[in-house]
Amino acid sequence: MSLSVSDAVGSILHAAVEGVSVRQNVIADNIANVDTPGYIATSVDFESSLRNAIADGNLSEVGIERTATDTPVGANGNNVDLRKETLAAVQSQFQYQVLTRAITDHHNLVKIAAGAM
Repeated sequence: MSLSVSDAVGSILHAAVEGVSVRQNVIADNIANVDTPGYIATSVDFESSLRNAIADGNLSEVGIERTATDTPVGANGNNVDLRKETLAAVQSQFQYQVLTRAITDHHNLVKIAAGAM
């Protein structure tokens, strides 16, 4: 998703949407491989990096970290927990909806401030 980012709030929202988007893709990969022998599920963390970047004032340093989950491995070497992944998918979708609404609201406020509305 490509967004026009012209201020700190826009940059933060852009970074958050990118992180949630990567998380959604990782969750989809995990669910798609629920029956794949030897597949190790991964998860995404970007919130701590985003929090640190905001605190440091350097929003170009937001990283998205993909790591293996600590879910126990089953007999076939696979550790995907379908219930956990389904819940994460729902939560991630809600986050995405909130962020896209925040982007729209922010864009509208910038337009109002610029006298374009």
